Amino acid sequence: MNEETRGRLTRDGIRIYEPGDYAGMHAAGKLAAQLLDEAAEHVWPGQTTAAIDDYIRARIEEEGATSATIGYKGYQHATCISVNHVVCHGIPGPKTLKDGDILNIDITVIVDGWYGDTSRMYVAGKLSRKAERLIQVTHDSLMVGIETVKPGNTFGDIGHAIQAYVESQRMSVVRDFCGHGLGRVFHAPPNVLHYGRAGTGPVLEEGMFFTIEPMVNLGRPETKVLADDWTAVTRDKSLSAQFEHSVGVTSDGADIFTLSPAGRFHPTYD
Repeated sequence: MNEETRGRLTRDGIRIYEPGDYAGMHAAGKLAAQLLDEAAEHVWPGQTTAAIDDYIRARIEEEGATSATIGYKGYQHATCISVNHVVCHGIPGPKTLKDGDILNIDITVIVDGWYGDTSRMYVAGKLSRKAERLIQVTHDSLMVGIETVKPGNTFGDIGHAIQAYVESQRMSVVRDFCGHGLGRVFHAPPNVLHYGRAGTGPVLEEGMFFTIEPMVNLGRPETKVLADDWTAVTRDKSLSAQFEHSVGVTSDGADIFTLSPAGRFHPTYD
């Protein structure tokens, strides 16, 4: 069964997967999360983001999996690594991390045709108080969004919950990027906004698979994309953070496919 015939589509074009498909998503999500667990040992002041990417690329090959990002629209890396004021899609390279840098590592692997997509924050050296608070609020906003996932709620409910929480902490939610459906494809409907009005958007149904991946800025929400056509940064150069899980809707909530096997999803390993 291929993507075109698996499950059914809602009137909004969102695929509803079968109960047996959750196992495939768990396998892909577990590997992606495991590799991010391992990446924690490769983040330190003086390390390059290229070296972190090289490690993850090699591990994906060792595991017999495939990187979803190598070759995607011409991209040539196994990760996106976004440092400090880079919001997302940072390209690994030779620049070294400095003490106190915060970074998001985003990875998507393909295991037996299923896509596992997740990202989390890391710290090189000592964490500053303002960065620590940003990371905590961003992590908690993701979990607030996931708590909203259950049949009968809407995608607007997810976005509203995240936005309300973040803005209550006097930070801002990035509007220019969003989560997405996935399964046996990398990106599919719906767009999962991290802001919005409660009660709006498609209704959640059991069998939907998608990412929730809020990007939160200490300053204003506006971003710009650099000349490389990938790297997105905050316009005001304020710090930005992001966490991402892939989830499936169950009969009464959310099944998180990308839980950290080692409990290291948060950089303080809580």
